[in-house]
Amino acid sequence: MIFTQAPLRGAYLVDVEPSSDERGFFARAYCAEEFAAAGLGQVLRQCSISHNDRKGTLRGLHYQCAPHEEHKLVRCTAGAVFAVIVDIRAASPTFLQWYGLELTAENRRSLFIPPGFAHGFLSLTDHAEVYYMISVAHAPQSGRGFRWNDPAFAIQWPASPAVLSARDASYPLIDAPSGV
Repeated sequence: MIFTQAPLRGAYLVDVEPSSDERGFFARAYCAEEFAAAGLGQVLRQCSISHNDRKGTLRGLHYQCAPHEEHKLVRCTAGAVFAVIVDIRAASPTFLQWYGLELTAENRRSLFIPPGFAHGFLSLTDHAEVYYMISVAHAPQSGRGFRWNDPAFAIQWPASPAVLSARDASYPLIDAPSGV
């Protein structure tokens, strides 16, 4: 695996290194030892799938508060999404900055997201599917979020959402001076 530091400290792009032959290829998408060697040693304990029927489905911006903060490894396994992370760590030099990239079934990239980031995505195709590996068990009582179009973030989404849950539409704007 190839680990590349994302523009926001603590987040990483993870690319597979395929071993090819006449059958196709084989590649590891996660290895605890390689993640630990890269300084990303948090054990990923839970896997989840998000299936999105329609192009233009927006999910986020979500995060988990203490004591259930999450390390996440996200990958698009069908279709394509525009994934976004926002640094919501008030003491960080990149506080309120965002980073976005396309994750597709074809590019096989993953995004490693540490605690202190809100995460969301916009599906770029019908039937886009995102696979999550998460460090802690789901704790709905710790789930939080910020509005996808918060002016404090000024995220440049590639399109306006066509599908947005009532919950995601009702998230608050961030209180910029204090963060999370």
